[in-house]
Amino acid sequence: METRINLQGSIVALVTPFKDGKIDEKSFRNLIQWHLKEGTHAILISGTTGESATLTKEEKKRLFEIGLEEAKGKVPLIAGTGTNDTMKTLELTKMAEEMGMDAALIVTPYYNRPTQNGLFEHYKYIAERTNIPILLYNVPGRTGINLHPDTVARLTKYSNIVALKEACGDLKQISELFLKCPPDFVILSGDDFTAYPTMTLGGKGVVSVAANIMPKEMATMMNHCLNGQYDKAKELHFYLYPLFKILFIETNPVPAKEALYLMGLIDTPEVRLPLSNLSESSFNQLKSLLREHYKLL
Repeated sequence: METRINLQGSIVALVTPFKDGKIDEKSFRNLIQWHLKEGTHAILISGTTGESATLTKEEKKRLFEIGLEEAKGKVPLIAGTGTNDTMKTLELTKMAEEMGMDAALIVTPYYNRPTQNGLFEHYKYIAERTNIPILLYNVPGRTGINLHPDTVARLTKYSNIVALKEACGDLKQISELFLKCPPDFVILSGDDFTAYPTMTLGGKGVVSVAANIMPKEMATMMNHCLNGQYDKAKELHFYLYPLFKILFIETNPVPAKEALYLMGLIDTPEVRLPLSNLSESSFNQLKSLLREHYKLL
């Protein structure tokens, strides 16, 4: 299996900054430039943390354009193109491919609740009609369905299905994936909590929320793992663990955007309905952690 893209390390699930209901393009460019400087290994645009569910096709296209302008050829650029509609997903994936994005992240269809065979057919349909490298994305807590290891293993026979972002949080299931999938199939942790243990099992990296706030530290932790320096990586895992927790004190990406705003990296912490800003209690906890534990404020 030829991956055609180097998927490893700290892959930031980048937030989408908004101002007055529109994409804040200046802040978005600045974030990308910051990640390049801090050592982030790859950038995911229009993922869950990027509020993909409330972005229009035109907005996604514009975000991809900016990403390509700022980072093409510097780090892999991954386009979040998954929806709960196979035809719409194919349309977005083709758009990303034609624009020159390096890969497409496709979430399992939410709300529809397809069977395992339905999931297989969904991904097969898109893989047979595109050439862009595809990352499967399993996040049962968001979608209400679980992509089983046997189904993933069936899908690995398609040459452009090259990786899985696994956010089930179940290390037993993650172990099953390594046992059932080919050794060259890339398995990425889909959340920060399981990044370190997934790497010790043979994972190649993480698609990270915390990398939005501490990109250098997340990249360093992944570099340690890739170099077999697991003791050093474990120290960073526990150092970053309070950040992992606080970023999910309320629905992601609300805390991450508040943190970036407090750090002066985006102009507003604005999110789109039905998301809403942090409660006062959560905001105070976040601010306290960033100031006292991490010295970021």
